[in-house]
Amino acid sequence: MSHSRLVVGFCLCLAILTGSAVAQTPDAESRQQPASETGIFSLIPGDSVTEHTLQTQDGPLSYTATAGTLDLYGQDGNRTAKVFYTAYVAGKGDPARPITFAFNGGPGAASAYLHLGLVGPKVLEFGESRDDGTRPSLKDNPDSWLAFTDLVLIDPVGTGWSRAANDDAAGQFYGVRQDAESLAKVITLYMQKNRRVASPAYLLGESYGGFRAAKVAAALKETQGILVSGVLMVSPLIEGRFLFGAADDALNAALQLPALAAAEMERRNAFDMEKLREAERFAMTDYLVTLAGPSPSGPQADAFYQRVADLTGIAKVDVARARGFLDGLYARLAGESGRVVSPYDAAYSAPDAYPESTTSRNDDPILDGFTRAYGSAFAAYARDELGFQSDMTYSLLNTGVNRRWEWNDGRGGDGRANASASGDLRDLLSTIPRFRLAIYHGYSDALTPYGSSRYVLDHLPPGLAAGRTELNIYRGGHMFYVDPASRRQVREDAWRFYRRP
Repeated sequence: MSHSRLVVGFCLCLAILTGSAVAQTPDAESRQQPASETGIFSLIPGDSVTEHTLQTQDGPLSYTATAGTLDLYGQDGNRTAKVFYTAYVAGKGDPARPITFAFNGGPGAASAYLHLGLVGPKVLEFGESRDDGTRPSLKDNPDSWLAFTDLVLIDPVGTGWSRAANDDAAGQFYGVRQDAESLAKVITLYMQKNRRVASPAYLLGESYGGFRAAKVAAALKETQGILVSGVLMVSPLIEGRFLFGAADDALNAALQLPALAAAEMERRNAFDMEKLREAERFAMTDYLVTLAGPSPSGPQADAFYQRVADLTGIAKVDVARARGFLDGLYARLAGESGRVVSPYDAAYSAPDAYPESTTSRNDDPILDGFTRAYGSAFAAYARDELGFQSDMTYSLLNTGVNRRWEWNDGRGGDGRANASASGDLRDLLSTIPRFRLAIYHGYSDALTPYGSSRYVLDHLPPGLAAGRTELNIYRGGHMFYVDPASRRQVREDAWRFYRRP
């Protein structure tokens, strides 16, 4: 899988966060210096604990930030990995307060996206254009989720500053099952170490991290005896067949079409919810039936291809040549001559670096563009404000982890296309009466389109899903939270989610 297909990749509260955070510089006593270390672990400093205050409309919110690591050990008692995390605990750490463990996806992505993009007390802004990664600005986050839940941001092994003891040990973490079990151990260790076992626990994951959250919740239940209260997913992969399945699969195409229609409306500055609803109805009726059946002909074909072209902005001749299947066609729109479109937000385009090529060769303008700044920004923030001073660089996106990922435990077949978290969600809803699920998407995300998550929720047994699952959609793409308005809206929805009994 090319790096441009790497999946990465979550409302106003009663107290909207305003003002600036004041950090106390960590002194010698606040840092727990590690014992004598060798190898890669010698580059990872001890934990750093700092105190901060965030001004809110209801007064100051004091919190403790811990930037540190947790150790994992093998059956032989030898340490196999150090896992980096950042924890934010409001006040004095009320054990009755919810605690949320968050991670990104990839596989191979660190948590800086959710950390500085959505939930943390700091947010990285990309200028008025929202895509300037050359001069990003780190500010207090007025929409931080810390107002209603403590936060623990985790970097899985191979990302951020989390490292395995050696290359052989790393293989123990690079797979669906291994990853879920290791993160379940990390979460358990944190909860035990900090006396939070009785706290309502939630998991938050973006992209593959949504898939990961379901798997980790299942692993926590099965191997650690911890039952989570809920899972929140941002732009999730839930069913691999909807992302990695065949390009000529009629259902996949139908589930993606509304996202392409939303993107075309955004490009024309004509976003219209009623027209989008019409596109959704068309996608799951005439469009799906036509793609699943024999090729249309005559006036019927002409009308069908024209409607698809009008909805998506893709030239009618190209739509007809592909028989209505659009996978990849939107990457080079006729109306965007000399530009390429990002699947992470199909409304966003950039100049084509290879206009003479007959196929798209471009780096992704979002994943490989301005969002890369999350990595360096987090490294500077951790050093300057959290006191975590590592001599090792922060790995935001590790494509090596992605290439080595075991999707199917070596059982053969296309493990990615067969990957599924729907069964895990069914089991969690069935066995944990208080468990709830929230899914958040951007309308113009063509990589993990909102139609796929809606399909998953629509096909859950009503007795499990009724009143316990929700899907909320916002203007924007895969990382819709780069838009402050969408970031505020998702925070408001998340706040209500946590407040429900």
